[in-house]
Amino acid sequence: MKKFILLFAIVSIALVSCDVEQKKEMKLPDVDVDVDTEAGQLPTFDVDWADVDLKTTTKTVKVPKVVVVMEEVEVEVPYIDVDMPDAGEKEERNLVVEAEVIETEHDLKIQKVYANNKNLVVVATLEELSQTLGDKKLRVSDQLTLNAPEDLNVKYYIVGEKPNRIFNSAHKYFSSMNDVEQKLKDYSVIYSK
Repeated sequence: MKKFILLFAIVSIALVSCDVEQKKEMKLPDVDVDVDTEAGQLPTFDVDWADVDLKTTTKTVKVPKVVVVMEEVEVEVPYIDVDMPDAGEKEERNLVVEAEVIETEHDLKIQKVYANNKNLVVVATLEELSQTLGDKKLRVSDQLTLNAPEDLNVKYYIVGEKPNRIFNSAHKYFSSMNDVEQKLKDYSVIYSK
């Protein structure tokens, strides 16, 4: 009895989940007492299963959007003009130090520029401020203009705690200014704030 109920349930589900269209009528066989039979005909069905189309539709949904507006303003920036003996042509370029911070605002300031042969090291300090950012991130920067021979190598050192962001891998971080001074003891200071 359980098998019959299970079979009935499966057949019922199969019939409900598809579109069945009968193509021919059922005809039972004619039976003669002489036991002569004439061939009968079972009904045939054309079964159309679910038709699935994959497409897109346009919906209006809310997505987070951050808009950063960059505007040009005139500000005073330090200008360093370097003349080196037997050096080639000079080129004016901006030396920009940047850090990406989260959780709280920070202040980033260039403090010194060191030189040794054809190497320059720009040293900045990164200080945490009291204003919170919530879940936002912020890029802070400082810059100066350098007019010096084109072939100078420039490195950037930041004194302060390195924020945990991939962007901050471009510069080397130090815990104190003393650590930087020890590393650059063979260099001369050509700019100091």
